[in-house]
Amino acid sequence: MAIATAAEFTQSLPASGRLLCLDVGEKTIGLALSDATRTIASPLLTIERRKFAKDMEELKKIVAAHAITGMVVGYPVNMDGSLGARTQSMRTFAANLGKQIALPILLWDERLSTVAVERTMLEADMSRARRAQLVDKLAASYMLQGFLDGIKK
Repeated sequence: MAIATAAEFTQSLPASGRLLCLDVGEKTIGLALSDATRTIASPLLTIERRKFAKDMEELKKIVAAHAITGMVVGYPVNMDGSLGARTQSMRTFAANLGKQIALPILLWDERLSTVAVERTMLEADMSRARRAQLVDKLAASYMLQGFLDGIKK
């Protein structure tokens, strides 16, 4: 079940434990992982999307392997703050994810995460192919770090 606010999400978590962040796109899901103290986010991997059931099998393995205690899912809010078709799609994805994996789920505003990551990779003079390999998991890491920084205040 998706939780409405960061405060409610944080209260629903155990005192420590890793979080998994998902940057869900049409073709891939970028994943990032926090440390157990929820201080640092690190890019984990990118899953090539197939059928929902196959994606869930892979996510369940990752959740078990890393002892995940909660999930942060990128929520594509429009730049003006309005909600569009992609936000409804992501709410549906999060609801279905919650039916498959019984953990707290937070929908987190992902505005500009991909843009920030792409800008950094361009400044690092990465090739287009290398940027394509990394962008989704780095965007997930950027979002997760933003959430972690917000709860540490």
